[in-house]
Amino acid sequence: MQTGKIGVTSENLFPIIKKFLYSDHDIFLREIVSNAVDATQKLKTLASKGEYSGDVTNAKVRVKLDKDAKTITVSDNGIGMTAEEIEKYINQIAFSGANDFLEKYKDDANAIIGHFGLGFYSSFMVSERVEIVTKSYKEGSQAVKWSCTGSPEYSLDEAERSEVGTDIIMYISEEENGFLDESKIRSILEKYCSFLAVPVVFGKKKEWKDGKQVDTDEDDQINDTNPAWTKAPVDLKEEDYKNFYRKLYPMADEPLFNIHLNVDYPFNLTGILYFPKIKSNFEVQKNKIQLYCNQVFVTDSVEGIVPEFLTLLHGVIDSPDIPLNVSRSYLQSDSNVKKISSHINKKVADRLQQIFKDSREDFEKKWDDLKIFIEYGMLTEEKFYDRAINFFLFKNTDGKYFTFEEYEKLIKDNQTNKDKHVVHLYATNAVDQYTFVEAAKNKGYDVLLLDDVLTPHIIQKFEQKYPEKRFLRVDSDVVDHLILKEDTPKNELSWEQKDELSPIFQAVCPENKDYYFLVDFKELGENDAPVVITRSEFMRRMKDMSATGGMSFYGDMPESLNLVVNTGHPLVKKVLEAKDKKLGPKLEKLAAEISAKKAEIETLESARKGKKDEEIPQADKEKLSDLNKELSKLEETKRESLTAFGKENKLAKQMTDLALLANGMLKGADLDRFVKRSVELIK
Repeated sequence: MQTGKIGVTSENLFPIIKKFLYSDHDIFLREIVSNAVDATQKLKTLASKGEYSGDVTNAKVRVKLDKDAKTITVSDNGIGMTAEEIEKYINQIAFSGANDFLEKYKDDANAIIGHFGLGFYSSFMVSERVEIVTKSYKEGSQAVKWSCTGSPEYSLDEAERSEVGTDIIMYISEEENGFLDESKIRSILEKYCSFLAVPVVFGKKKEWKDGKQVDTDEDDQINDTNPAWTKAPVDLKEEDYKNFYRKLYPMADEPLFNIHLNVDYPFNLTGILYFPKIKSNFEVQKNKIQLYCNQVFVTDSVEGIVPEFLTLLHGVIDSPDIPLNVSRSYLQSDSNVKKISSHINKKVADRLQQIFKDSREDFEKKWDDLKIFIEYGMLTEEKFYDRAINFFLFKNTDGKYFTFEEYEKLIKDNQTNKDKHVVHLYATNAVDQYTFVEAAKNKGYDVLLLDDVLTPHIIQKFEQKYPEKRFLRVDSDVVDHLILKEDTPKNELSWEQKDELSPIFQAVCPENKDYYFLVDFKELGENDAPVVITRSEFMRRMKDMSATGGMSFYGDMPESLNLVVNTGHPLVKKVLEAKDKKLGPKLEKLAAEISAKKAEIETLESARKGKKDEEIPQADKEKLSDLNKELSKLEETKRESLTAFGKENKLAKQMTDLALLANGMLKGADLDRFVKRSVELIK
């Protein structure tokens, strides 16, 4: 028997492996099985070159769980090792600057394992002892057994093994006995080993017999050694792609379509990416792309490795140029990964462009499921934006689709305002905003339907790209003011009239912590609604954007709504007449008193002009202060009178409630009172 110390320049290696790989400790099985697959493939290569005469046609990797012995054994029929090779590849882990490296990267286990080929040593994360029983393919080789308890000391002795290959026997430690559960081992194998190129066997297939599951004599192969992405596109039918998708995502809806990646220059890359149906509410599950290296699973956390918007796709990317066992930060900075990311970006855009060009009708049918993905890409990747603008579609409220250029031609003549801005009117909900949509269409305008969560962000992007374009939701103003073609003379109330009318309608606005009303007055004609509620485009858009990140300042603010009173409507004029009839003399008296106070204040303030504060008599200061208080009290009395009148005026309340009802804002007790009041007014 030979004994010795493993040639590592730091005895800290094993504690680091045990301690700092804890969060990822199921990775050990991937490492050991991957090594076994590599060894098997190497022997097949040697056989194909005539350097090995044994039979390799049925070579497999076997994973065996023995609960009684508390062991997991991974066996292969690969090239095996001699005693000298164990000494070279297992015992000599010496690398320069090990102490410094281990200290620097002790919190990043993947960097240690992947960068220095220490995959085998990940077995010590879960094992109190690891044994290797191996026999080299070389003629006349003696089988050997290597054993180590997780310290630098090891033993190496001759052993018995009839076949070429290697057994890795892991004696699971007490604190890791969860790995002695069959279902846990199976789930790890299915996660990491489902598509390895050599058959991986774990136990026997089961069948239902005598009311229970029993083992059969047939090996249970975990993996598909020839998955769809490894085949040429010409050898696959549409159903093959769908079947592979179902295998990857058994519970998912059918994908829209796929992209088969097959690149051999300037790097090697294969894979299949699928476009899933993405709901408009953006309930997206990312981390659906699986990253492989030579069919070995690396990660499904690809954010930062591929462009952000591509994380919405599903599927598989496989490249031998992607490092297998390194940290995400290392992957993100790797030059090959960056090239691959850029290439996939281009391929996705090219594929969408091709589908749009070859079958626009089919593209339009899928647009509602595609648009979130395309908008997300346009918002986050400038190169994708430059390509996608050619196949981005607008959909209007009549269900027709237009490219950016086509829509510009459609609306340019009729929807260009006095400032030479082409105004794109849109609705986010054609049912809730029906009244505004119809009013716009009756003016000859076209209205877009922009109804997904990214709408405020994408139209903001368009306005930044094209300063001559504007996007306005149809309820952002009364229809006559949405697209002003020229400066029209205003037939509006005087300031004094507005000052008297405002408290009346402010009094009948609902009190709500989520929004507040600004009362405005416009002459809209007797055929328009008496009261209209509009939403400022800027404030509403900022609040919408805050709901999906950013602009949090606006998100915390209550919504500002405009209560637009149509002064040209007979019912509004009726309220004015009722106000004059009930409050006329009182308001006239108050107006006279207010005017007199203002005149006194103006006289005193004129006398103070040009004087320093100390030059003004104290009596004048007190007089001015008293006058301002008296003026405030008179104005408050006026407001209180008008507010009280407003609260009692059923017509003002009814018109306001009608506007609220048209906007879906009249609910609960307010709606019940509205219905009862309507019956009273009809009588």
